[in-house]
Amino acid sequence: MQMTEGVIKRPVVTPRRTAEQQDDSRSTLRGELRAYALIGVFLIAGWLLRDQNLVNPEHGTGYWLGIIGGSLMLSLLLYPLRKKVRFLHRLGSTRRWFRMHMILGLVGPLLVLYHCNFKLGSFNSRVALYCMLLVAISGIVGRHFYAAIHRGLYGRKLTLGDLQRELSNSAEKSHGLAILMPRLVARLDQLCEELQGNKVTNSLGIRRSFRWLLTHHFVRLSLSWTARRELRLAAVRFEVVARDQKRLKRTTSRFIRDYTKLMTRVAKFTVYERLFAIWHVLHLPIFFVMVLSALVHVLAVHMY
Repeated sequence: MQMTEGVIKRPVVTPRRTAEQQDDSRSTLRGELRAYALIGVFLIAGWLLRDQNLVNPEHGTGYWLGIIGGSLMLSLLLYPLRKKVRFLHRLGSTRRWFRMHMILGLVGPLLVLYHCNFKLGSFNSRVALYCMLLVAISGIVGRHFYAAIHRGLYGRKLTLGDLQRELSNSAEKSHGLAILMPRLVARLDQLCEELQGNKVTNSLGIRRSFRWLLTHHFVRLSLSWTARRELRLAAVRFEVVARDQKRLKRTTSRFIRDYTKLMTRVAKFTVYERLFAIWHVLHLPIFFVMVLSALVHVLAVHMY
């Protein structure tokens, strides 16, 4: 077997996200952290001032905080309606609608908490408050499920086939290592095949996904040990490998890390897609229970 300089200089192409994808992900994360931090400041301030009785839920500012907060929560229905009503498509992109949906879903409950002075009132107001908080928490959880199966928070929906094609392309690029590390490449091909799922249904079993998520750290260590062992053997056989062993070790370690991250994305996609489907079934009924309880609360306040 002949070892050439070309193989050593470019043994593998490491799969990486584009700079644009990385920048978009970072900017989205920074924006979310700022929003959560701002909401957190208002929540802490409201909680610390709750005994000052600065607002009265039945009159003036406190009353209108409740009306505005409840109206914002009710307006959350516009986002699912936008998907059904074609006329609403002209009023902005899905990205802007989703962003506004998230903002209203945070600001609405905050105003209602200030409306009630962060205190529990009568039985019907407690029910309405608990339902609203449940909807808000459910929305935050659902947002993370949503982002996990889309390219970023506002990107198009991924499919399992998209990720599997990325994994297959990455596996093909790993064949540059075959001359140096045949056992490592064989193991990578085997792992790739296991995460391709059912070819007929184009689906990946939830059990297989969980197994990979539980074991991927150990698999990565095992792959790294295999790579180092094969690289040492190749260094004994080929002088050119021995001369460039440190760089090859770094390149291979980086490739294994990125490759296993991509495999983890494939496994996580299956889990998050299943969780998002369950969340989608439960979230809307919870929302309507909140609306019903809020209406009962408003009627009770104005009638008695």
